[in-house]
Amino acid sequence: MTWTVAPEPYDSPVAAALWRAYYTEVSDRWYLLREGRPTDPAELEREIAAQSGADLAPPRGRLLVARYAGEPAGTAGVRLLDGTRAELTRVFLRPGSRGRGGAALLVGAAEDAARDLGATRIVLDTRGDLVEARALYTRLGYAETEPHNDDPYAEHWFSKPLDRPA
Repeated sequence: MTWTVAPEPYDSPVAAALWRAYYTEVSDRWYLLREGRPTDPAELEREIAAQSGADLAPPRGRLLVARYAGEPAGTAGVRLLDGTRAELTRVFLRPGSRGRGGAALLVGAAEDAARDLGATRIVLDTRGDLVEARALYTRLGYAETEPHNDDPYAEHWFSKPLDRPA
């Protein structure tokens, strides 16, 4: 079984299905932890529709889709924030695809995409309850930093310089 990672239009059926899976998981984790219930279905639909991913389209962004054995397994997106910084977002692997090296591969491909966009630094935010994500970013050389945005759900911010390949 092998992994592949390739750009995908943010509005493709594959991207939409992975976005729905990602958002459902992180939203349900939020509400289950804080309120003891899953996300209200109407709220889930509103939020999925409100965040189309258009900011991940070229020329200032990229959405990448990882496939495992040819099947869509996960995503990572990058978008330029300014002339030198890109933001990593929507890093997600379907639960059945986790533990097989796909997350590091996806983040590495997103870093390459950020370099291609002209970024020399990549930043991201995540929540405290997403302990797996925080461990991944630390393992991949990201350092926790001061906030770079005011996202109401962000609790941890990370940054990494993007060295140019030799």
